[in-house]
Amino acid sequence: MKKSIKTRLVKNFMLVIVITVLILEIGLIKAVKEYYYRNIEDILKNQIEFSRDYYLRYFSSDSLEDIVIDDVDVFWQHTNAEVQILDPEGRLLMDSLGVINDDSNLYPDIKAAINGEKGIWTGKVNYYNNTVMSVSTAIKEQDRVIGIIRFITSLKETDDTIRSVSFLILSMGLVVVFISGLVSVFLANSIVKPLKEVTDVAEKMADGQLKVRSQVKLQDEIGKLSDTLNYMAEELIKKEQIKNDFISSISHELRTPLTSIKGWAITLKSEDFNENEIILDGLEIIEKESDRLTTMVEELLDFSRFVSGRIKLEKDEFEIEDTINIIGKQLYPKAKNNEIQFIININNDLGYILGDENRIKQLLINLLDNAFKFTPEGGVVILNAFKKENNLILEVKDNGPGISEEDLPKVKEKFYKGKNSKSHSGIGLSICDEIAKLHNGTMEILSNINEGTLVRVTLPLGEVNQ
Repeated sequence: MKKSIKTRLVKNFMLVIVITVLILEIGLIKAVKEYYYRNIEDILKNQIEFSRDYYLRYFSSDSLEDIVIDDVDVFWQHTNAEVQILDPEGRLLMDSLGVINDDSNLYPDIKAAINGEKGIWTGKVNYYNNTVMSVSTAIKEQDRVIGIIRFITSLKETDDTIRSVSFLILSMGLVVVFISGLVSVFLANSIVKPLKEVTDVAEKMADGQLKVRSQVKLQDEIGKLSDTLNYMAEELIKKEQIKNDFISSISHELRTPLTSIKGWAITLKSEDFNENEIILDGLEIIEKESDRLTTMVEELLDFSRFVSGRIKLEKDEFEIEDTINIIGKQLYPKAKNNEIQFIININNDLGYILGDENRIKQLLINLLDNAFKFTPEGGVVILNAFKKENNLILEVKDNGPGISEEDLPKVKEKFYKGKNSKSHSGIGLSICDEIAKLHNGTMEILSNINEGTLVRVTLPLGEVNQ
């Protein structure tokens, strides 16, 4: 299934928007997490520095072991965090919660404090179900580490706050994506709508409706394409008019010499050439070819009148069954000479129709001539006439070689000649199509190679164009 430009534009817009929003949200959530963790870290740092300074100022004469034994509230009176006192080697002397550490696996912050630096660590411990943050600092006396203070706090409330903020950010992101999606549809429409209008006009022009014009007026590539299409249509109309004028003029000019040629051929045939067969055959050929050329010229004149709109139907009520029977009698000898079985099927309730009888005759004769021309000896040509709903259906069917899929869409085009050697001027079917259209009808051609061709003409039984 083909995807429209609008779908691709919206998808591309949404892809850019979603990627941008995701990058921004990930960055925001990360920044929020760092902000809250940094605040906890700063609070612990301030509290642990205050406790260390408080000890050095008021209890420096007492050793850490003595303070632990005497249970003096020196280090944990200034914080709500878990407090640990460790010796210079990182062995736990006291924990405010009574926790016993495994000294064989010192935490990174403790290792940093052993080296005289301030250590910070975030991770999991076995006595908390959530992440904790710990800050350790060394207690020094004359640049010698005499102990370590460690504050540990749970990050459960902080993580809950971060999750709430993250959910809010994600919700806002979804709202942004939704609004941006609506805007992207609007933006896609602003591009696709004028492009669709130009495409519709181009399709009509390709179908031969050269008088339609694109109304898109934009100062961009689409506007330029619209102007170019209109200019192209104007040029095609001019060239079409020149071609039609030429056809009309040359057809009129050809009629006089063809009449003269045929007249002299007939005159010479009446002379006595001592039964010279070559001369008589030549004159016969000249007369027949003159007739054929005259027919082609008449077709060209008809075609010229059709395309220039000079043809007016002489409408009247007539009995279509009688018309078809007359055509059958007229063409039966031709079918017999070509050894083709010619069958006419007429429904008895056709009655009278309103239209141009001569033009309907011309249409049927052209279609039947085509069928006889392309049907081999021993073949069958069928003419069906029946009513369907409020329409008259005329069908000409043969079992000839058929029309290829490549040629089928083009056979009704003006001057199109198929690959078959029997194809002639290429305007017979065009004239038939024009006659059907003048009667507000349609003509369709169905065909398969080596199976034959069916031409169906549908004519409404109501009014026709004047």
